[in-house]
Amino acid sequence: MGVVSFILGLPLAPVRGVISLGRVIQERVETEMRDPASVRRDLEAAEEAREAGEISSGEEARVQQEALDRMTGEPESPGAVKE
Repeated sequence: MGVVSFILGLPLAPVRGVISLGRVIQERVETEMRDPASVRRDLEAAEEAREAGEISSGEEARVQQEALDRMTGEPESPGAVKE
């Protein structure tokens, strides 16, 4: 029965491969988002933008909160509006 299952399941092998690849990519993205170096770069970029007058202090605070939420793994609130 194993040979028959293998032969009948063979056409689905590419689909299984794509699903596995998607899982690996998702894991990598989540790891990168929580990486302290990435969060630090975002915080430094927000600070530099505020000092250059490109964003307000309120926008900088929003960026800081988003970066901290990413690092702690807190999900975004469903009612949050992205700009």
